[in-house]
Amino acid sequence: MASPPNEVFDSSVPASLPSFPDHRNESLEDQTLLILAGLMEPGKEDEDTCRELDALTKLLSDDSAEETRSSVPHSPLYQLIDADLVETILGFLDMRQSPTVRGHATLTTSAYLKAAGDQGVEYLSQFFYSRVGKATYDDFILAFSVASSIFPVVPDVIATLFLSEGFIPSLGALMKRKWKSKKVEQATLEMLNVACMNAACREAIKKYCTEWLEEIVNDIPSSHADVPPADRAMAVEDGSIQQRIHSEPVRNLAAVVLAKLQAVPAAPAAGTEERIQPVTTSMEELSDMFKNMLSTDTSQQTSIEGLAYASLQPKVKEKLASDKDFLKNLINALAEAPAKSPTTYGALTTLVNLTSYMPTLSEEQKRISQLKAYANASKSPSGPDPLSDDDHATKRCLAVFEAGVIPVLVTHSQHGSTASLGLVVSIIFSLSRTAKIRGMMAQQGAVRLLLHVYSVFASDNVAARRTTSHALARILITTNPLYVFGGSNPLSVTSAIRPLILLLSDDPTVEHRDLLPVFESLLALTNLASTDDTARNPIIRLAFPQIEELLLSNNAMVTRATVELICNLMQSPEGVAKFADGSKPASQRMHILLALTDSEDLATRRAAGGALASLTEWDTAVNAILERDRGVKFLLGLCKEDSEELMHRGAVCISNVLTAPGKVGEWGVKKVRDEGGVDVLKGCLKRSRNQEVLETAVAALKKLLEDELSSTGQKQIS
Repeated sequence: MASPPNEVFDSSVPASLPSFPDHRNESLEDQTLLILAGLMEPGKEDEDTCRELDALTKLLSDDSAEETRSSVPHSPLYQLIDADLVETILGFLDMRQSPTVRGHATLTTSAYLKAAGDQGVEYLSQFFYSRVGKATYDDFILAFSVASSIFPVVPDVIATLFLSEGFIPSLGALMKRKWKSKKVEQATLEMLNVACMNAACREAIKKYCTEWLEEIVNDIPSSHADVPPADRAMAVEDGSIQQRIHSEPVRNLAAVVLAKLQAVPAAPAAGTEERIQPVTTSMEELSDMFKNMLSTDTSQQTSIEGLAYASLQPKVKEKLASDKDFLKNLINALAEAPAKSPTTYGALTTLVNLTSYMPTLSEEQKRISQLKAYANASKSPSGPDPLSDDDHATKRCLAVFEAGVIPVLVTHSQHGSTASLGLVVSIIFSLSRTAKIRGMMAQQGAVRLLLHVYSVFASDNVAARRTTSHALARILITTNPLYVFGGSNPLSVTSAIRPLILLLSDDPTVEHRDLLPVFESLLALTNLASTDDTARNPIIRLAFPQIEELLLSNNAMVTRATVELICNLMQSPEGVAKFADGSKPASQRMHILLALTDSEDLATRRAAGGALASLTEWDTAVNAILERDRGVKFLLGLCKEDSEELMHRGAVCISNVLTAPGKVGEWGVKKVRDEGGVDVLKGCLKRSRNQEVLETAVAALKKLLEDELSSTGQKQIS
């Protein structure tokens, strides 16, 4: 369907209705009647027709909404449109009209049906049944054109007409006449194509029309030479009638409908299994047909629509992703397609299918899935297709990335609709699972794309925002922030913080909490916090309560990532204050951090030791440690580790405690000595081969021994 032009009708400007005199002093009823009269005039230019349709659309839309309805008393404008005028408007939906006129007429029809309610549905039904009842080619074409145009607008209404008794079975008889109309076939297929959005309609099509659809796709002569001479002599070569040679648009549409019937299967009702016609044309065969169609300008949109459905099947995914030429053609088609067009949406959907991974299920979800399989009378739980596993999905993602998809997605995201941006994010999200291409994704603009899309999504679109944030987190885990946000790059590092913090909270849209987004967000924030206080301070101000809560997580990986983030945040004075401002909460946080130096997880102990090494550079932090009964003992515990990294962190902490200024340092020396610090440091020197550890431990031991000698000397003098 063609998109309406950007022009906006303004009823107060007479130039918007150039074919009419000045209507500013006329009532709304008179304006409406004049427009309707203009639409009934034959032989008008498409531009004038579209302008009048737009004018009628605006009048009906304004009149049906309280906030825009005129305050001047008048009867509802839709009442001026009787059955004959409805037929006139619907006539502009004829497939033989230009796409532009059909697009504008669809908007007008939608506005009328919204305003007229039941009366509009009644007129629409009368029109449909009347045209189908006349059973001429022209009437079929118009009725089916209207149905295909209006189905997305009022799907329940058209589905009811479509499923009315005897209608669908009659299509088969219509199509199997000896003489056929290309236009009738095309109109019928366009209607069937759109009707596949409705499950009941889709099953009816599968039941009655499969054989005919396959005959169009497969059982046709390749040229006029293959048609028997007697029949060929009767054919009208240039008219609307022709023998069994189906046109290319007809064949392509039939293939798309077959793909939809196979891509969205539904369980048949009891007793109907044998009556439903089996589909013998495989999805792989259809996908090959769509691939070949992709290279032709006239069939590109149809082929992409078919691929969007065919690519749902694992075998087809694998075949398409392994074809480098196809991927380049598909991405080129996306690059050249207008924004918000069916081609754009279909191409993005195909790329989503090619790159998607199977959802990760918890053990409980796996058990539920098995129970459902048994409940559906399966002999055994059927596992996922091997071609859908992570290894195959990763290879497909790499193929799509190498075909150059990121720059095209970046360009598209500047003008895409909310729906298409959701598909873009899904593609980026899948690609971001592969760590080795994250840096290149960032270089090609993926971070800028995600930050832009995050700002476009409404705040209540939680699922889309979280997926965007998760993709951003993955890319920022393994990418140097200075390459993304530094130098002449206009992106600010702070722009990535709020999206990442969103993942630290529970997802309200799911029943079972998934900790992977939390974990990966913590890693990304840790990477950002490795830069400077420009990143650290906003993280502290915006997310510290959540970080503090995650510090006590039952998941060891989440706890580790949280401590690593805190380690980097301790480079900021604001971060130090959270543990050393003398308050009771700060004291409690220090207690938890000290306890984590005794964690079972080596990486957690290492991160906690690193955080304490930074904290102990501040005398207020040293004082907070000394106030804990086991504070110094935890620090000496790091010195007792076999790991050189942990010994180094422990030695630095002890050295900082011993060299703290004033009374705090004196207290520190006493507590370290009382806890056996001399022997612990001597043990460090015996076990370590690391120069930094040795130098730090020697300096600390020297400080302890000097102080001990000084104290002994003072005692002897006294």
